Amino acid sequence: MNDLLPAETIIWQSVEDTLRQVLQSYHYHEIRTPIVEKTELFKRSIGEVTDIVEKEMYTFTDRNNDSLTLRPEGTACCVRAGIEHGLLYNQIQRLWYMGPYFRHERPQKGRYRQFYQCGVEMFGVETPDADAEMILLSAKILEKLGLKPHVRLEINSLGSSASRAAHREQLVNYFSAHEDQLDEDSRRRLTTNPLRILDSKNPAMQALIKNAPELANYMDTESQEHFTRLQEYLTAANIPFTLNPRLVRGLDYYTKTVFEWVTTELGAQGTVCAGGRYDKLVEQLGGKATPATGLAIGIDRIVLLVQQTQKNLPTITPHIYFISDTDAALQRSFVLADELRDNIPELRIQMHCGGGSLKNQFKKADKSGATFALVIGEQELQANTVGIKFLREENEPQQIVKQSDIVNVIKKTA
Repeated sequence: MNDLLPAETIIWQSVEDTLRQVLQSYHYHEIRTPIVEKTELFKRSIGEVTDIVEKEMYTFTDRNNDSLTLRPEGTACCVRAGIEHGLLYNQIQRLWYMGPYFRHERPQKGRYRQFYQCGVEMFGVETPDADAEMILLSAKILEKLGLKPHVRLEINSLGSSASRAAHREQLVNYFSAHEDQLDEDSRRRLTTNPLRILDSKNPAMQALIKNAPELANYMDTESQEHFTRLQEYLTAANIPFTLNPRLVRGLDYYTKTVFEWVTTELGAQGTVCAGGRYDKLVEQLGGKATPATGLAIGIDRIVLLVQQTQKNLPTITPHIYFISDTDAALQRSFVLADELRDNIPELRIQMHCGGGSLKNQFKKADKSGATFALVIGEQELQANTVGIKFLREENEPQQIVKQSDIVNVIKKTA
């Protein structure tokens, strides 16, 4: 788990603002769920034999002897809340959420045990246009963040439960015949979740995985038609994609469409956004049968990619630094600063606190990175004026303006 310091949080805030803006433009609504849920929720949704449930969840027993878990992902929480509050059955819901999640896995670049995700879900639509909207929405977010040149889209279909069962049987037969080539994780998955072997990043197993039976050969007609229409929607929207028959997701609840936005610029952990369809999950968690599709964006990795690829990162320097040389001037400065904040909310204004000579205050104003200093000394206080000193333009003379005009002057200057 890691701290986010001020120089980093300004970038995080910029990314989060972009996420909110795009999601609102697609008319999705925010939902907030607790960080702690009953452990059974994740066992029923994610699957008891997944790595997350078996090895990675932070689970504890509370004072009532209930087993609780720090949420390892957001979809199950969103579905639980939707069922509990009657939001899902026989209606369309577009929901999003953002916050911290927890998994006890090996820390890697861009991956932490407390990590942050933005999740997006659509309930009540079973047709592939909903899947297409999810991908278009994620493409828009990546575009707004300037990341489209650094990522690529991979898609696949996991088909129906019946087609996956037929494929699973053939996978078990194939990998069992080559068990001596499997690593420890894959041997364990062979009897629990063989589809996850296809997602192994072990270089020594890639040739074996490449020759494994492909799910496409067992795909039912309805799933194939769904997948074909999705590809037509993406092509019409000019969204390039790659078909990846080995693409699976680490959670048991996915059906039909799965997709990932991946990059080669973050090392082994190259997925920055992933999602897909999960038509059975609502019913699995006790609700009425409801089709659904969604995605999750790894904010830690998105921020890391922004830092590595973008030149003009947001900064935390003030626009204005207020300087005063007497207590009475300081009191007047507080009033003027708040007047500016009220009338020009986007301004960042820093008051000099702690006293000191005007020379020393000017040094601190320059060091702060402010665009200009506003100065109220004894003379300005008596004349109801304020001095404007341009800190980034050496040849710009100091201006003296009336205090009553300061808002209009700053609006024009800033």
